[in-house]
Amino acid sequence: MKRALSFLSITLLAGCAVVGPDYHVPEGAMISQSGVQGDFLSGKAVANAEPLPERWWTLYNDPALDALVVQALQANTDLRVAEANLQRSVALLDARGASRELQGSVNADTSYAQRSAEAELQHVQPPTRQIYNAGIGVSYDLDLFGGLRRGIEAASADSEAAAAARDLVRVNVAAETTRAYAEICNSGSQIDLLNSVVALQAKGVALTRVLVSHGRVAPYELDRRQAALDLTRSRVPRLAARQRNALFRVTALLGRTPSEADLALLSCHHALQMTQILPVGDGQAMLKRRPDIRMAERRLAASTARIGVATADLYPDIKLGASIGSTGATADFLSPLTNRFGLGPLISWTINRHAVRGNIEAATAQGQADLAAFDGVVIKALREVESSLTSYAAGIDQLNNLERSRDEAARAAQRTKQLRRGGKIDELPAIEAERDFIAGQQAVAEGKAAMNEDQIALFLALGGGWAIPASH
Repeated sequence: MKRALSFLSITLLAGCAVVGPDYHVPEGAMISQSGVQGDFLSGKAVANAEPLPERWWTLYNDPALDALVVQALQANTDLRVAEANLQRSVALLDARGASRELQGSVNADTSYAQRSAEAELQHVQPPTRQIYNAGIGVSYDLDLFGGLRRGIEAASADSEAAAAARDLVRVNVAAETTRAYAEICNSGSQIDLLNSVVALQAKGVALTRVLVSHGRVAPYELDRRQAALDLTRSRVPRLAARQRNALFRVTALLGRTPSEADLALLSCHHALQMTQILPVGDGQAMLKRRPDIRMAERRLAASTARIGVATADLYPDIKLGASIGSTGATADFLSPLTNRFGLGPLISWTINRHAVRGNIEAATAQGQADLAAFDGVVIKALREVESSLTSYAAGIDQLNNLERSRDEAARAAQRTKQLRRGGKIDELPAIEAERDFIAGQQAVAEGKAAMNEDQIALFLALGGGWAIPASH
């Protein structure tokens, strides 16, 4: 009866105390400050606080781009690595959770042996015989001070951090796929315009050659125009290489080799266009959305739990165990002389308190470091969004000015063409005016390419693109 009461009293103690701090986001953490939750400070004229669509790349209304991003999110090798890491973390969490279950072991072995007489302080040779050993043992850790529970809590937070890391890879894959496709399209547009300039300059060289032959212009004019033509032609291979390299980047993001590149993508010769004001949400939504922030917060939670794991070593670890078995000569198998059993608690307690307290201090310091890292990620996220909005707003102003300049050049080219038709000016001034117009188009094309880069950088800073619908 006393044994039963003792067992009951010990069992009732289990779960009564969980040492170490209970985790919650610290009140002083940067993410808890009111100033980071509201609307963004920059770009209010070019963006609104409407919620950011998760599949933000669909705002470009380009089916080819949509298909590329979906394929990348299914086959990207970095994403496969992140997914495997998440599965590994979940498996480790499951294994850690098993520590709270009843533990058991079974063993059995036999051998033909002779014991050492001198080891037994005898001088008579012992008999040679077949001996065996078999048994079953079970134990249960009462986890009186919550060391196991804190360990499971830390493993759970680690698993959630791995999920956030996987989501962060999704965000980057979606952004990099869009960026590479945009570079293919923008390079194609710039190549077309550059070829137009080459054709126009070649026409000017041919006309100048005729004028030189008739003595109407000095020979150096032909050299000047030929040099300008050669300089323009020299830019075409570099642009073509940039376009093909962007194609290879897209192909790699899809988890394919360069030989599997879809050359049809090179037919895109227009910049990606958005016809609406960008929806960016607010600070609160961004802080909840960005996977790197969630990952940092979960790492802080894991560090906090590990303080409890280290603190539990200050207290005894008590397990209840039972075993039954039989050991001896095979001839006496399962006889009263060979049978054995045991029942009772197993208590272990670390005597070196200095080492335990050192581990607690180390775990506490790691928690402080992870809190600082958490704050740093929040600050970085806010800075990236504000910087991206500022650059995007400046890009829009620049593009508007470039488009006005192009339109003015277009009107000048049109008037010059009319004067040429009327015979009031020579052909060379008309060619120069048309060249200025194409130069204006080139500047607009470069401005649109910069705009695409700013838009993609903004969406990346906002953390969109990781939560893909199940149908995709």
